[in-house]
Amino acid sequence: MGCFHSKSPKHTPGYEEPIILAAETLFSVSEVEALYELYKKISSSIIDDGLIHKEEFQLALFRNRNKRNLFADRVFDIFDYKRNGVIEFGEFVRSLGTFHPNASVSDKVSFAFRVYDLRSTGFIEREELREMVLALLHESDVVLSEEYIEMIVNKTFDDADKKGDGKIDLDEWKEFVSQNPSLIKNMTLPYLKDITLAFPSFVVGSEVEDSDL
Repeated sequence: MGCFHSKSPKHTPGYEEPIILAAETLFSVSEVEALYELYKKISSSIIDDGLIHKEEFQLALFRNRNKRNLFADRVFDIFDYKRNGVIEFGEFVRSLGTFHPNASVSDKVSFAFRVYDLRSTGFIEREELREMVLALLHESDVVLSEEYIEMIVNKTFDDADKKGDGKIDLDEWKEFVSQNPSLIKNMTLPYLKDITLAFPSFVVGSEVEDSDL
């Protein structure tokens, strides 16, 4: 651990000791140290200030810092639980824990619910679902007619809104995801299971294909 501390990690905003973060997450101490190296690469990719800005986050996770990505925006906002516009190291490790293959399905479902709850009201409303469907289709370069998109949104919403009150609460969402598990497929990042070996392939500018992530 001595060589780790020689890199002056305490100058990293939001830095917390690996042993503390390991105790609170599914990562081991050595994995937290590997995540620190990853964090440093991402946080210095555009603005070298030891913080991860939204553009750096999008570049690292989605290979694009210029094209607005609603999903990336929402994930960034949830990672940034201090609401100060940047992701600090402690936030980075704790939030990534949800994407660990061994993280509970319940945690993944709850995180996905917060992603879709665009206005943070505690419910997913029809318009929020529509915005997310449009964003995901756009990101996948899928072009569908407005009529077909409305059909998808209406069917999805009606299937999930069991109470018929015009909004999807967390319990309804959990039930809907249990019947449609593909909705949380992107909530698991397999390489986090052995981040000490995998993280070198997950650096800014790497040649890893998106399909591998």
